[in-house]
Amino acid sequence: MRLVAYLHILVLDRLAELRRAGDRGDSPVPTAVIIFGLVAAAIAVTALVSTKAQEWMSKIPGPGGS
Repeated sequence: MRLVAYLHILVLDRLAELRRAGDRGDSPVPTAVIIFGLVAAAIAVTALVSTKAQEWMSKIPGPGGS
């Protein structure tokens, strides 16, 4: 019974210590939003560059063209 009481006090003390600690790091939500924004920007830039490259390539005359 003493072991159970000891473990109970130990757990309560640890929980109280965790409640007192205010800094637990950053939430994963802002990090996910930033990553999503960077991926969206990369996709937009890739699409823009691809479109411009296709337009530029279509202006190059083929073999035997003038």
